[in-house]
Amino acid sequence: MRKHFTILLFLSLTVCIKAQTDPAIFEKFTTKFYTINGYKINVESLGTGDPIVFLAGGPGDSHDYMQGSFGQYYKTNQVIFIDMPGRGKSEDARDKKEYSIDNDTHIIEEVRKALKLEKISLVGHSYGTVPAQNYAVKYPEKVNKMMLINGFHSGEMWQANCDSYNHYAKTHFPEYWQKIDSLRNLGYVSSDPVFSALYGSLPIKYVYYHNTSLQQKVPKDKYRSWNADVYYSIVGRDADFFVGGSMIDWDVRRELKGLQLPVLIAAGRYDGVSTPEYAMQYKQYMPQAKFIMFEQSGHNPYLEEPDKFFKAFEDFFGIKK
Repeated sequence: MRKHFTILLFLSLTVCIKAQTDPAIFEKFTTKFYTINGYKINVESLGTGDPIVFLAGGPGDSHDYMQGSFGQYYKTNQVIFIDMPGRGKSEDARDKKEYSIDNDTHIIEEVRKALKLEKISLVGHSYGTVPAQNYAVKYPEKVNKMMLINGFHSGEMWQANCDSYNHYAKTHFPEYWQKIDSLRNLGYVSSDPVFSALYGSLPIKYVYYHNTSLQQKVPKDKYRSWNADVYYSIVGRDADFFVGGSMIDWDVRRELKGLQLPVLIAAGRYDGVSTPEYAMQYKQYMPQAKFIMFEQSGHNPYLEEPDKFFKAFEDFFGIKK
């Protein structure tokens, strides 16, 4: 969700956790561009062993925050981070309509083929779980394992995310909401720059974090970390209130039960984005998956409960350090 990266920048304290012990982790990776559909796509891969592809949130975020937390696994696996079109160091699409769930799914497959990998595992966080599930449904024979971190199974669930976020904002920050409501009454929508600036200023860090003193690890190099064009193209021009774009019709709930591959689902008890009400529905739609609720976490359990999270991660992927 788009507010995600804004919140990361807002938080002030840096925490040293199990997956962030190497302060130079970003420098270990090298940018390499692959031409896919006529665009230069940044793919950063390091290590040997079973390949794991990490898919970032947003939609619109670059790969860097996931690399900061999971890059260390190059020591045991081939870890692969992709900047989808319009994100991070990858080129912008010439037509914004090219920003879509299906195109992100297609990019994953093209990267797999470019790296000459027979099968891959997938780890998606937030929006990144959307193309991950889409890929697993479309190419199940190419997926070894899949982990979904605080994800979404449908456009309906994304709408619930918007409703939860707005309910919190309205009830906790009525002075902000009065201004927001005034602009809404004048016909402003999420993607209008004036409205976006006001809406993005909401101090709603508790929607994402149970422990609000945490911050993601980010690289020294300054490059695009979020692209509004991608977000509004995929989720719709009024994305913070009414889901549109390619997200509105996206729904894999009926296909999830048929996936015959190991799946681990992580959710946060205090997540105001991927809410527990909907996250727990995965037990119904994918009963074959292993489900873990992180009781002291919001939207980022790998930061808030690192010991528990990374033990589960390593057990699931058979990683022995």
